[in-house]
Amino acid sequence: MSTKFTIPKEVSHVTEALLNAGFEAYLVGGCVRDLLRNEKPKDWDITTNAVPEQIQELFKETFYENDYGTVGVVSETTKDETLKVIEVTPYRMEAKYSNSRHPDSVTFSNKLEDDLTRRDFTINAIAYSVSSGKVVDNFNGQEDIKKRVIRAVGNPEERFSEDALRILRAIRLSAELAFSVEKETQEAIKKTADNLKKIAQERVRDELTRIVLSDRPMEGLLFAEEFGVLEIILPDLRKGIDKKQNQAHKYDVFEHNLRTLQHAADKKWSLDIRLASLFHDIGKPDAQRWSDVKNDWTFHGHDVVGARIAKRVLKDFRFSKQVIEKVSKLVRWHMFFSDPDVVTLSAVRRMVRNVGPENIWDLMNLRVCDRIGTGRPKAHPYRLRKYKSMVEEALRDPISVGMLKLDGSRLMEISSEGPGPKIGHTLHALLEDVLDDPTLNTSEYLEKKALELMKLSVDELKKKGDKGKERREKVDEGEIKKLRDKHWVK
Repeated sequence: MSTKFTIPKEVSHVTEALLNAGFEAYLVGGCVRDLLRNEKPKDWDITTNAVPEQIQELFKETFYENDYGTVGVVSETTKDETLKVIEVTPYRMEAKYSNSRHPDSVTFSNKLEDDLTRRDFTINAIAYSVSSGKVVDNFNGQEDIKKRVIRAVGNPEERFSEDALRILRAIRLSAELAFSVEKETQEAIKKTADNLKKIAQERVRDELTRIVLSDRPMEGLLFAEEFGVLEIILPDLRKGIDKKQNQAHKYDVFEHNLRTLQHAADKKWSLDIRLASLFHDIGKPDAQRWSDVKNDWTFHGHDVVGARIAKRVLKDFRFSKQVIEKVSKLVRWHMFFSDPDVVTLSAVRRMVRNVGPENIWDLMNLRVCDRIGTGRPKAHPYRLRKYKSMVEEALRDPISVGMLKLDGSRLMEISSEGPGPKIGHTLHALLEDVLDDPTLNTSEYLEKKALELMKLSVDELKKKGDKGKERREKVDEGEIKKLRDKHWVK
């Protein structure tokens, strides 16, 4: 029985070229799995009985920079930036894996069955012919897709011993696809999990990132804990297991961190916010102390400790400097304030300075996730609106002489006037002009106008300056009122 899927021209162009040259050509792996699930594939992989040199001869632009036969074919027809390169790999058989990651040697084969046998999971060991619609499924992968099960091809312990990264791939797929992991495959993961210590941190980081960016990161990390994987890749996170919190929290530290992350995923927020959510209370186990006065647990300084741990963990995983700095900063300042009726605007301004204007809204979103992660139903709506209003007030450009394109030093230079009240009065008088017409805020206009004003007496300048101050205060009040009305707060 044949099955017809809609395949992009950029992909069918490659399979047709191989077929016209007398070779076989099948789509294989994740793209076939996604097609069978009625999902749009993110990547397209082709397998063939042609060897790399024969593949390269068929296309104008290719690259071949690995030891495993995979040739990158640069598409000549694509309009889709994501389909510029199609990967084509010969059917192959692999020798033993001495380093638990890559085969010691690769032998090219002329049989599709040899290639499917070496693959990781049954749902990824399905091949599809674009020309005939034929599906080759030697390991009942289609049945496992229907059952929503991740099952290793052949002997699961052998598969994970060959390539330990497959352990994380199984967990990642379970989080991305909402599939369960079959029992024998689970047991094999538990037996071979220690081999993950041999894997480069960058490869672990890539799989962890995909778990965190999935729709179900909490489920994926709970699987990682159940299978004995978390203690190898994120031991600092595990320290929160069974660590009780104060009465404001429903869950232990570990579950609270996971639930905070899950809310960030539910909101489709960025990797930075998700990582900060996962690590925001990672310092609590080290900071935990019992207070006889409060008759409860305290965690003073856990934000500072957590930022250090987060920075170290992210460095170990070789995350970019930008991610490391931002996430550790969000963790450090996630306890910024709790009661908007008590906190001052100056405190909010200091927080904006600490975390950076570019990060303040992500910090606000982290705070929302933290609140949800406690087990409380929702963040208090009025408080949340008040927080937002205060942040917007703190971010607003100050309406003051500081906004003028002329400062006191320059004014003294062009006027030969020494320090004194005349300088301040002149600047405030200029401010009134700019409030009336912001286009006048240019160095050329202000310098010319200032020289005219400074011909006036000190008393006359003071009257104009005071008028400018009054005008500024009225404008300031009006702008703040607009912000508060926008958020329905006082």
